[in-house]
Parts: sequence; C-alpha cells; structure tokens
Amino acid sequence: MRSVAVIFLAMSLVSPAFAQAPTSPRQPTISVMGTGEAELKPDFARIHVTVETQADTVAQASAANNTATERVLARIQGLGIKREDIRTANFQVFQTPQQVGPDGKEIKTPKFSAHHQLRITTRDLDGVGRLAGEILASGDMTFQSVSFGLDRQEEGADKAREAAVRDARRQADVYAAAAGVSLGRLLEIRDGSAQPFEPQPDMRMSMTMAKGAESVPIVPPATIRYTANVQLVWEMAGQP
Repeated sequence: MRSVAVIFLAMSLVSPAFAQAPTSPRQPTISVMGTGEAELKPDFARIHVTVETQADTVAQASAANNTATERVLARIQGLGIKREDIRTANFQVFQTPQQVGPDGKEIKTPKFSAHHQLRITTRDLDGVGRLAGEILASGDMTFQSVSFGLDRQEEGADKAREAAVRDARRQADVYAAAAGVSLGRLLEIRDGSAQPFEPQPDMRMSMTMAKGAESVPIVPPATIRYTANVQLVWEMAGQP
C-alpha cells in the first residue's frame, strides 16, 4: 500500500508540469486545387451493333440469334474488318414485352427475344461513316453507338496530371505574392480524378436520317481531351 501511495504522489507532482507544457503553434499553410487538361489524337473507333432475334422458346431464340450473328460476322469481315476486331459486348435473352395495337388489342409476338451486342473496332477513322452506312444497309443488325479511344490512355491521364500540378503551383505563387509571403515545403499531394472527356453526339438522329445512305456523316474528333484535378498544400514562409 505504501508503494502505491508513493507512485500516486509522484504522478500528482508531475501532472501539472505536463498540463502546463506549451503547445507548438500550427504552421500556416497554403492549399490550392489545380486542374489540368491534355489532348491527344484518337487511335481507334468502336461501333456497337445489335443482332436481335425472336422465338417462342429461349433455346429457339438463342439458336436463331447464333445463325443471324454468323451472317453478320461474315458481312462485317467482308467490309474489311478483321475477325479479332469484333467482340461480344453483351448477350441477353428475355421475355418479349407485350405490344398493343392502335385498337387496344394485344399484338401476338414471339415470347422471347435474344439480343447480341457486338463491338467493332476500326483504326480507319476516316472510314467510320462509310462503315456505319454499310451497317445501316444491312437488315441483320441495328446500329447502336460509336465512340473513339486511345491506345495510350495512361499518357493522356499523366499529361493532364502534370498540367494540374503546374496550375496548382501557379495559383499558389499568385496567392503567396499577393499576401506578401513565400512558399515553403510542399506538405501534401492529394490526387483527384483523371479521365477522358469526349462529348458524344446523339447518333440516333443521324442514323435515322441516313437510312439508305452509303455513308453516315460521322466526323471523328480531332483530339480526345483528358482532365485531372490535384490538391497541393505548402507551408507558408516569410510571414509579413
């Protein structure tokens, strides 16, 4: 018991010293959010088409779709697209939605629909419109969408990040000069998003208007723009 009392007494004597210990002042900082962009020429285009078939059973709808898809693949390859540049993007078999005629009576349709979405990749960007026109001329497939992309996506994202850092530093220098201080050590780098931005036109209207045309007026983008954000935090030195 005596030893416990001695320890307690020692702690009570030391505690006030800790309570009165001065705390170091927080170092002032400058925090800036930078944004950056980079533009690179696209390398390829991707066209999505759908092969649709209907039947009274799932097996029949799938079998019919397989036959129709083989015809479509042969047709696409006949347009100069390599087999390895055609991929399945999605495949679905579902019950056919009920359809009602103008008289309010149900229209009898096959019970099941099979949708096979194919993704076609081409590097002939100037020939995308011609390819889309050929697809429209075929009754075996439906045009869905077109997009453009890069082989070197990391390069676009990295260039945008570098631009974002430069933008943050520029802003920090402006703030520091206006406040009559200078930038000290760089304390933090907080990564934001880095992603491509490619506005896509509504191709459905173009497709409808171009029915029967040999070529669809699709103009590939000159560049694909990447954007990035970053937050940088510096110590504030040389306070006024």
